[in-house]
Amino acid sequence: MHSNTFEKLIFIYNADSGFRNMVIDSAHKIFSPGTYECSLCDITYGAFTENKVWQKFRDKSIVEMEFLHKDEFTKAYRSKFGHKFGFPIVLVSVNAGLDVLVKTEELNAMESAKDLIALLEERLPK
Repeated sequence: MHSNTFEKLIFIYNADSGFRNMVIDSAHKIFSPGTYECSLCDITYGAFTENKVWQKFRDKSIVEMEFLHKDEFTKAYRSKFGHKFGFPIVLVSVNAGLDVLVKTEELNAMESAKDLIALLEERLPK
């Protein structure tokens, strides 16, 4: 990946947007965390607030980041690019296209925000 072609990171949660979905997701994280299907949500957010380690990383980063729920991503991007992705996923916008930066399987294997931050720092252009 060349730094002059890199535009931004796009984080897509395996959850739909909206207050009702947020309430359901929070309850699911609390009462049945083992079956919750969005590892990106788990890594970056607790049941109600953003993870402090993740928030600090985001605040200090010079990289542009966009955070979308899967329904928002579909509306904004999928029709333009025709890609079919599994969720959650981290994409990078490069040369007016989208490339996978962190796969769903990799996110699902992560235990913490520190794991995600380390992988992003390793893969992002210097």
